[in-house]
Order: sequence, then structure tokens, then C-alpha cells
Amino acid sequence: MTTQTISVQRVTKSRVSEVDFANLPFGTIFADHMLTADYSNGKWAEPQIVPYAPITISPAASALHYGQSIFEGFKAFRQQDGGVALFRVADNLARMQRSAQRLAMPPLNTDAFLEGIVELVRQDRDWVPKTAGSSLYIRPLYFATEETLLVRPATSYRFMVMTCPVGPYFTQPLRLLAEETYVRAFPGGTGATKAAGNYAGSLLAARDAQEKGFHSVLWLDGPTRTFVEESGLMNILFIIDGVAVTPPLAGTILPGVTRDSVLTFLREMQIPVTERPISMDELLAAHKSQKLTEAFAVGTAATVAPVELIRYRTHDLSLPIDPASSIATKVRARLESLRTGHSPDPHNWLLPL
Repeated sequence: MTTQTISVQRVTKSRVSEVDFANLPFGTIFADHMLTADYSNGKWAEPQIVPYAPITISPAASALHYGQSIFEGFKAFRQQDGGVALFRVADNLARMQRSAQRLAMPPLNTDAFLEGIVELVRQDRDWVPKTAGSSLYIRPLYFATEETLLVRPATSYRFMVMTCPVGPYFTQPLRLLAEETYVRAFPGGTGATKAAGNYAGSLLAARDAQEKGFHSVLWLDGPTRTFVEESGLMNILFIIDGVAVTPPLAGTILPGVTRDSVLTFLREMQIPVTERPISMDELLAAHKSQKLTEAFAVGTAATVAPVELIRYRTHDLSLPIDPASSIATKVRARLESLRTGHSPDPHNWLLPL
């Protein structure tokens, strides 16, 4: 992959030596550089790599008023040979393209942006952690910049990419509260996209759950509040009578790249997989009959996070956590092994730098 079109303005001094890589928080330490490209007059400018710094934006920028803002998240991993590889970056950019279409935003220049992301990580490769369980989180952001209060799709936009070294998102098994007051998405809405507004609308429910001692909420469907959809900011799977069951992608659930990776691994492990609606009543019955043996959330940040408890009204569904033999542990180990180059990559999910 060539990088002839990528302009690079390097920092005068890197901050990487100031980072304690053994104690990384999530999403608060940012690498030296960022990628940026602007859209105007019907076309994208060439992406540029510049020092990470605050940006200037008009208070009338359309994104601030009408929410034309989307993002993505994926990771780069240190390989066993010391190299660096991106994991499923093309799939994340394809999903971002679908999000842009849903929010009436211009198509992304994915070829140029992929080239720019690769060069960005090359420039900041020293920021990719070497500690097991850590990675370089990559956050593309795409938002409207037109200075107007007219309610319509904007005519100018900015695409940016920042990166940050991160450790584990969750360090404990999850405790979830089934949410019946608020909903994440309705049919026909933006639930299948990574629109910024989706996350704004989830914060109140998450905060309320955390104040009650839970990590997050278990989202239920909008029309009936009876069927499981997502776990906080992640997809969710249940092991019921030996079968991995997960809600279907029917327009209200984000099609997670980690979800797809995990389902692929489960099938390769000869574990039956079913994508179908799952009601809370079914979970209660499966738990009572001891057929519900595991639940785990999957997402880019947390990868695979086991669930130890789900509260639904007056019912507590406690689940055993067995790090030695659980399916969650096995599929997480398989995923980590592939992403760090310790096992083969038959699906060509890795993009080595």
C-alpha cells in the first residue's frame, strides 16, 4: 500500500515516553498524531496527518445542532513478532459508510482513508502497547461542519481519526439491569448505525443502572419491552441448552464486527449458533431449568465480557463464571490469539503494517 498522497506533519517531540503502559485507562490518553480530511464543493480533500491537538469549529456547525455525526472504533495489535496489525479495519469502514448513508452524509473516500489510517498507525507505532490484553484503539469521527442553522443535510464535513493506547474496558464480570423505561432504538430508526445521538440517548439509563450497582443496562425492544436487544454498548449472546443464541440483526441492533467474529469462531468450534428473538420470559424459564449456562457481551472495547447477573423486575438471573472452561473464555482466547498473530488468520482479518 502506497502512502504518496498522505501529507505528514510530525510532532517535534513524542509524548510516548510519558505513558505508563502497565496501567492504561480506556480512552483518555491520545497518541501524537491524528488524521484529518475535509469535504466541500462535492468532494473530499486529500487526508493529512497532523499533531493531535484541539480543533476550531463554528458554534453554528450543523453537527452541533442537528446531530449529523457518526463514528467507528477498531484496534491495532502488537504481533508476536513485534510487528503491528489492524483488525478488520475494512469492515469497520464499510459499516461507517452505511452509517453515513443513513444520516444523509456524503460517501466516504474509504480507499484514501484506509491508506491514511495505515500511515497514521505507522507514524505512531510506538504507541501500540506490548502488554497482553492491551491495544491501540482507533477512533474515526465524521461530522457536519457547515455553518448554518438550516435543517437539512450539510454541505461540508470533516473526517478525523485519533488513536489511544488502551487496557481492558471491563475488569470484572458484568451486572446488567433489564431496562423497561427507556429504549435504545425503534424499527425504522438509527439503531443499526454508530450515530453519536444513539449514545447520547443511552447515557441516562446507563447512569441510573450504575447508581443501583450495575455496570450497564440490558436493552429491550421498543415496541413491547419484552425482547432482548443489546447489552449496554455491546451485542450479547446466551448459551441456552448448549446453543449460542443472539438477537437477530433486524435494523435496531448494531451489526458488531466483534459479534460477527465471535459467531464465526463459535461455528468453527462446532457450537450451534442461532440468531433469533429472545424474550425475557424465555430467559427466566431457561434460567429456572438451568439451561441458561452463560451470557456474555461482545464489542470492540471489551472484546468478550462475561455476564454474572441480569436483573429483570424482581428476578435476579445469576450465572456461573468459570474462567477455566466457559465458552466465553475459549472464544475470547481464540480471538486474542488471532489478533496478536499467535494463530493463523484464515479469514484475512488482519492488515499488517
